[in-house]
Parts: sequence; structure tokens; C-alpha cells
Amino acid sequence: MKRRWKLLGASALVLAAGLALVATNRTTILSMVARARMPPVEPNREVTWAQGPQTPAAAVRPPNVVFILADDLGYNDITFNGGGVANGAVPTPNIDSIGKEGVAFAAGYAGNATCAPSRAALLTGRYPTRFGFEFTPAPVAFERMVGTEAEPGAIVKPKFFPERIKDMPPGSADRTPTAVNELSMPASEITIAEVLKARGYHTVHLGKWHLGGKTGSRPEDQGFDESLGFIAGGSMFLPEKDPGVVNSKQPWDPIDRFLWPNLPYAVQYNGSSLFQPKGYMTDYLTDEAVKSIKANRNRPFFLYYAPNAIHTPLQAKKEDYDALPQIKDHRTRVYGAMARNLDHNVGRILQALKDEGLDQNTLVIFTSDNGGAGYVGLPDVNKPYRGFKSTFFEGGVHTPFFMRWPGAIPAGSTYRYPVGHIDIFATAAAAGGAPLPSDRPIDGVDLLPHVQGKNPTRPHQTLFWRSGQYKAVLDGDWKLQVNEARGKVWLHDLASDPTEQRDLAAAQPEKVKALRDLIARQDAQSVKPIWPSLLQGPVFIDKPGGVPQKAGDEYILWDN
Repeated sequence: MKRRWKLLGASALVLAAGLALVATNRTTILSMVARARMPPVEPNREVTWAQGPQTPAAAVRPPNVVFILADDLGYNDITFNGGGVANGAVPTPNIDSIGKEGVAFAAGYAGNATCAPSRAALLTGRYPTRFGFEFTPAPVAFERMVGTEAEPGAIVKPKFFPERIKDMPPGSADRTPTAVNELSMPASEITIAEVLKARGYHTVHLGKWHLGGKTGSRPEDQGFDESLGFIAGGSMFLPEKDPGVVNSKQPWDPIDRFLWPNLPYAVQYNGSSLFQPKGYMTDYLTDEAVKSIKANRNRPFFLYYAPNAIHTPLQAKKEDYDALPQIKDHRTRVYGAMARNLDHNVGRILQALKDEGLDQNTLVIFTSDNGGAGYVGLPDVNKPYRGFKSTFFEGGVHTPFFMRWPGAIPAGSTYRYPVGHIDIFATAAAAGGAPLPSDRPIDGVDLLPHVQGKNPTRPHQTLFWRSGQYKAVLDGDWKLQVNEARGKVWLHDLASDPTEQRDLAAAQPEKVKALRDLIARQDAQSVKPIWPSLLQGPVFIDKPGGVPQKAGDEYILWDN
């Protein structure tokens, strides 16, 4: 029986505070939000992690699983692929080492192009459209703000659909701090934490959850013995005026304008009241990850480490910022400092495994929930790919994706067939000797036989993505995107055009039809979204936020 917790997560409370908003004027919105009741945040308290046995429970035990999920980390934000922030000015040796000492998936794909549905896919091994978790949870007032405020000089305006509010789940549109809790992943879904826990693993979550705060859907209800972090959205990395932080704001972006005055600097442990972390958020979460590794060194454990780095708000530790004087652009330097800090903390986790004698018997998985975001205003985060977070162009869904397990995964190997975040569930379950649920379709597969050379076939002939009327399919090397709101399709042959420069839709109508049929068949296996999209906005393919838009610039219309 799953434990039931009723306390609301930090970010959900903060976003929900905006439910009293009724105006769309920027100054009015921010002043009203600032006056809204904020949840109390208590001083920092020590977290006491549950201690495992003093000696190993068995001479031979299943591998530990450490899953490191970065937030909005672009394909070009690490140096493994020959790039890196500011043309390689920010080395990422620790992240790179996971790929160099294990397998790098050259065609690794996120489960969705945005945070919440992507996280639902990777934790359940299923397309989130199978259970209606199609959009990212947000209060009505937040959707109203993003759906009505355009960038200065925008040629395409976002839309807000107030008539759809009546179709929201009961209570989810109320003007109360708990309303957003109703927008949660169904409690009936089975996570990899539940599967591994049934096999005797101790399960720990650190950082971002973003699958809702409704009873039954919180991490403590979904298989995690211990959870420290924030339930939806995110948190400040440090208070804005802390002397140890360097900030970068993106004034053109309505999401950024909302975050700065409203996000708290807070976490909670197993549904406790909110309290302040200690120091820079990514450092703090890593401090606690290291402690949890030590506490569990003598029993198998699953550690899901999901910091909010390098998602906005852009906040760097001063010492990381000061280490990059060669980067002259302030925003790029803050962003690069965040990437530097994330890499350092990944290294601390890897070192903790070595210090405890666990690294040889630990499956380490590293990836990002989706591609880098265009709204940070940096053009090269997903280079060489086009597109940004929220789009199904390669820049939005083609992510860094590595696995390392000495003795089981050949070091320095590259796997070239397309794989997805949906495969993490089945792969981790197989490593732990856990059977998959038999009462539902599991879309992912165990990748171990494929990377070990035991299974030469493709893990997937097709991969699918959907966010409302915006859909995509990858069939072999052919990729079709359908943006129904625009009446627009894009067709690319990734074998000859991996960066999607040549749209073949007009030249290949039969291929377009065949791929549309695949999407239709997948749609038939999907369910109605738990809640409707309330906004539809443009995301430009080749220009980040803050860059003037021109007629003829390519864009998609994204639903949430």
C-alpha cells in the first residue's frame, strides 16, 4: 500500500499563488503576485538519511542504480560531443567520463520536449499520452500570463483559451494554493522506483519531481522511500540578493519574469514543511546525495538525482562565475558557470561511489529531460541541431544520453540506433532483476543486450512524441512533424540530413501519408489528456528568445 502524503510541494505552492491574477498587464501581474500569500519557509534543518546495515547484507548483490537527470541541458552544453558552452570554454570532464567509460547513445531521445511529460515517460517506461499526462502542470493564472504576453516586437502572438477552463479537473482551476495539485500523474502508474523497491532496493529521490502533488502521485507515494527536493517546477538556487550568487535575467521572457519574484529558496523532505537548503541548491542536493550513498553503501539502492540545473532562473555561484573570465557575454558566462557547477557535482557523486567501493557495481545513467531552452536567449545550446525545448526538432528532443556499468557495458562504446528515455525503466529493471509490469503496455526496452552486442536489431523501429495538436514520429531514419494548428508538416531523412536542413514534405507526399498513418495508429492507443491545454504559443526553430523575429522565420505552435 502506498503511503499517502498531503503536503504541497514548494514550486507548486509558489505557482499556485498566482491563481488570484486576473490581469495580463505585466506590471499589474508581478505586483499582484508579490502581494499573494507565500508559503512559510523554515530555517535549514539537517536531514537524517535512513541507515542501511553496518555490513553488506550479501556477498553478491544486484547493482546499484544512480540516475542523474539534468534539467534543460542542451546537446551542445557538454564537451563530450566536441562542443560545450562558449565554444568549449566550459569543460565537462565528469559528465563526459560517464560516456567515455560506458556507452554513449548517439541517437538518444527524450520522451517529450518539455519537463513534466518527459519525466513521466522516463520514470514509467511509457509514452505519457497513454495515461493522459500530456502537458506540464501549471496554474490557470500562470497559463493566462504566458498565453497573453508576447516578446516585444513578436510577429506571432500566443493564445490563451479561457473557454477550456471548464474542462479542467475538479478543483484544479480554483483560486487556492492547492489547486495545481489536481494536475498530477495518475496514481495508478508504476514507476521504476516501485519496481526496484519490490526487489529490495532502497529508493531515494533528490531534486525536481514535476509529476504533481496530488495524494498518490508524490514521490513518497510512487515508490521512493526518501525524497528531498521540490514537487513541481523548481526553486531558486540561492536568494536573489545573496552575496555568493550572480544572476542573469531575461526580461523578454514571461516565464522568467514570473519566476524571479515568486520562486522560493526551499525544499521539503518526505512531505515535511518547507525549509531552506544550505548553500547553492545544486551543491546542497549533491551534499545530501553523497550522504545517502554512504548511508546505503551496504544494500542495493536506487538514487534518482534530478537537480534543477541548468533551468532558469539563471543563477551561478560567484566562484564558478569568477572562474570563467574568458567568457565576455554576461548571460553566457552565468549559464556556463551553472554548467561548470553541474559537472563538478556529477563528479562528486561519481567520486562518492568510488570512495565507498561501489562504482564497479553501479549502473550510472546520465541524460537531460529535454533539449536546451530557447528562452534563455543563447543560440548554440543545441548545436548542431535546429530547434529548442518545446519543439520536436532534434534540438528539442535529441539529448546527451550515457550509461556506465563497468564489466557489463563495454567502455568507450557508441550505440547508433535510436533509443529513448522510455528505455531507462526496462533497462534499470533488468539490471536489478525485476520483472516488468504485465498489466499494461511498456513502450521501452532493456538496452543492455543491444549495447552488449547480444541483440543486433534496432531497439525501436518507431518513436513518438505528442503535445496536443503538435505531433512527431521517427520511423527508421525518417522523421515527420505535424503542427496541426498551422497546417504545417516537416519531413526529414535523418540518415542524410541529421540536422534537419532540407524539408522533403512537398517532394515525398507518399512518405508523409505513411508516417501520418503511424501517428494516427499511435493516437488510437492514447487517452484523452487529463486536462486541456490552455495556451498555445510560438517557439521559433532557428532563433532563441530575445532575438527580433522576422516574417518567414520558421516556428511551431506549442500547446500546454
